[in-house]
Amino acid sequence: MEPTTVQDSPPIEHPATLLGHTPLYETGTGACFVADAQDLLADLPPSSIDLVVTSPPYALHFEKEYGNVSKAEYLDWFSPFAVSVHRVLADTGSFVLNLGGSYNAGEPTRSLYQFKLLIHLVETLGFHLAQECFWYNPAKMPTPAEWVNVRRVRIKDSVEYVWWLSKTPYPKANNANVLVPYSKDMERLIQRGLRKTQRPSGHQITQKFAKDRGGSIPTNFLEWGNNDSNSAFIRRCRERGVTSHPARFPPVLPAFFIRLLTSPGDIVLDIFSGSNTTGAVAEELDRRWLAFEIEESYARISALRFDQDLLSE
Repeated sequence: MEPTTVQDSPPIEHPATLLGHTPLYETGTGACFVADAQDLLADLPPSSIDLVVTSPPYALHFEKEYGNVSKAEYLDWFSPFAVSVHRVLADTGSFVLNLGGSYNAGEPTRSLYQFKLLIHLVETLGFHLAQECFWYNPAKMPTPAEWVNVRRVRIKDSVEYVWWLSKTPYPKANNANVLVPYSKDMERLIQRGLRKTQRPSGHQITQKFAKDRGGSIPTNFLEWGNNDSNSAFIRRCRERGVTSHPARFPPVLPAFFIRLLTSPGDIVLDIFSGSNTTGAVAEELDRRWLAFEIEESYARISALRFDQDLLSE
């Protein structure tokens, strides 16, 4: 009998080959491009991306240095990006969108701009809302100061929306990849066992709920601070006298969704990459990645995440 031979899997293609553009920089598994994301999305093949995770400029009342459009213009501005994301997303892929809220100008009432966008994404552009998540940032500053600190007629706003959207109702996902430690009560329950009981709600609680499955399924209320001031990236920025993108989300945010929604080797894209937190996390998690950033100065600084210094070029 002839010995059975095992063929090697074909090498995983570098994601930069999906685009006919020269990246500003690249690593072994990813690449950062400087251009309008809409132009770059147009050149990506359809159904080529497994996960898009991004945090676009919010529709804030005061203009930020990185640029942001008004609430009245936001839906028209964002729609072309979303149409392109839908085209390039794999059938089992997901689109994770972090978008903060905003107050209306001159009064202590909240804008509905992000809810209007969500309805448009689902009812007009064909996305499915797989789940809405809430990012609680305990380190968030009490703004706007006029209503929170001065007049004291509003409380601190510390939650942002993170919408998990998908191309089909059944995107790739596995919550076993994002388990969190059990509570002390659950640890005791696992140790001593559980008798069959019934909660006031009518739910039957049986011994199977007391099995050790490696951790607890996380909720959609995600608590992560965003006050990192001493990471390797920030230290490198300080050493070179530069300031990174001022609106960075914490690495744990993209890491959570990358683990939940992708496997090693999948392609992760951030279309508003800023300091390229998403790309750096994807690299650490053995995913391929693409980062699109329109402002070259931010993209050059982001190369410091990968110990590349493009600031003198």
